[in-house]
Amino acid sequence: MTRACIWIALAAGLVATSASAESPAVGEALYEAKCGGCHSVDANRIGPRHRDVVGRKVAGLPDFQYSDSLKKLGGVWTRARLDTWLQSPQAMAPGSKMFLAVPDAQQRHDIVVYLASVSRPAK
Repeated sequence: MTRACIWIALAAGLVATSASAESPAVGEALYEAKCGGCHSVDANRIGPRHRDVVGRKVAGLPDFQYSDSLKKLGGVWTRARLDTWLQSPQAMAPGSKMFLAVPDAQQRHDIVVYLASVSRPAK
């Protein structure tokens, strides 16, 4: 393979990576596979619904019974905070109802991109 062909292949790979970096479709599939057993975008299940979670107060849905540890956490769900949460919910809020962690940084990113896509933009 010539140097020019290698450069074109690398450039094509970089374009594909950056195009998928903010694609909610990848995150939606991961959300359904990893989170869908307990969560839904539009309905409370074992866990709270996630529509508009980005920008929402932590433990902020009045019609969901949160654990005491999550109620004490306070603050607002941002993209960065959701990433930290998904990395280790029990480290962030010991005693919370959520135990599933997503150790892969890219998968967490993709899930958070999806959650942001189903949330209202911050004002």
